[in-house]
Amino acid sequence: MRALFIGGTGTISTAVSRLAIEKGWELALLNRGNRTEMIPEGAKILQADIADTEKVRDLIRDLQFDVVADFIAYVPQHVERDIALFSGKTRQYIFISSASAYQKPLSCFRITESTPLANPYWEYSRNKIACEERLMQEYRTNGFPVTIVRPSHTYSETSIPLGIHGKGSWSVIDRMLKGKPVIIHGDGTSLWTLTHSSDFAKAFLGLMGNPAAIGHPFHITSDEALTWDQIYDRVGDALGVPVKKFHVATDFLIECDPAYEGSIKGDKAVSVIFDNSKIKRIVPDYKATVRFDQGVRLSIQYLLSHPELQVPDPVFDSFCDRVIAAQQKALEFFKTL
Repeated sequence: MRALFIGGTGTISTAVSRLAIEKGWELALLNRGNRTEMIPEGAKILQADIADTEKVRDLIRDLQFDVVADFIAYVPQHVERDIALFSGKTRQYIFISSASAYQKPLSCFRITESTPLANPYWEYSRNKIACEERLMQEYRTNGFPVTIVRPSHTYSETSIPLGIHGKGSWSVIDRMLKGKPVIIHGDGTSLWTLTHSSDFAKAFLGLMGNPAAIGHPFHITSDEALTWDQIYDRVGDALGVPVKKFHVATDFLIECDPAYEGSIKGDKAVSVIFDNSKIKRIVPDYKATVRFDQGVRLSIQYLLSHPELQVPDPVFDSFCDRVIAAQQKALEFFKTL
C-alpha cells in the first residue's frame, strides 16, 4: 500500500508517519525538508513546497497512491489545489480538519460527528469548515474519495498542551519552575480532552485505505476528560513542583489581548466530551491508552533535555504579570468599598 503525506513531520503527523512505516506502508513525504530529524527511516522524500503546484505535478506525474493525506491544508484554496492535483491519482484523500470546528457554544455537551459545525469566534475553525464543505461537495458531485479527520488537542513528546501560553510552552513551564503564578482561563473547572499523538496515529492508520471511511468525518480523541486545573496540576507533578494557579475570566483575558478570542473563547473555554463510538466502529481495535499524566511526563522530559527549546518569552511573561497585577489591584480596590 502506497501513501503520500503532505507535511508528515508535525506534532500529529510525525507519529502517523512512524506508525505507517512500522505497519508496512510505502510512505512518501511531500514537504520542504526543513525538519529532517523528524522523518522516519524508510520514508521517501519528495522535496517541494506544496504551493508550487507545477513542481508537485511533475514529481507525482507517474505515481499513483492508495492514500493521500494533507496535514497542512488550512483554507479552501489549499483543498482546491489538492482536488486538482490528486483527482484520479489516489483511492483516498484524507483531510485533517479540527474539532474546534464544532459549534460554539455547544447545544449538547457530548460531541458526535453530527454536532453542527459553527464557530463565530475563530477564523481558523471557519476556514476548516469551508474546506470540509468544499471537499464534501466534490465527493457528492464527482466522487472525490475524501475522508475527514477532526483532531482535538493532540500533543506529543515534543509539545506540552497548555491553555494560555506564549511562543512555545517554555514560558509557562519556566514560571512554574520559578514558583510564579500561571494564568488559567475561567475558573479552571471546564473539561478538556487531550490525546497523545501515538494514540491518534493508531486510529488514523485504521482509516487509511479503509473503504468504509470514504465520504465520512471522524474525530479522533482519547476518552479522558480533565479539568484545566487537573491538567496544570499534572504538568506540575511531572515537573515535581506545586502549581500556583491564577484564574482569570475568559472575557477579561480577551479584552487584555484580543488574539486569545479564537483559541480560548472559540475552543478551550468550552467543556468538551467526545463520543468516539464512530471511529471505534470503523476501527474496532482503537483504544487510547496513554493517560495524560503519563504522556506529559514524556513531554516534560523531552523539553528539559533539549536546552535549545528553553527559549524565554519576555513579552508573554510581562503580559502574565500585568494581567495578574491588574486583577489583584481590582480586588484590593473592591475591598475598600
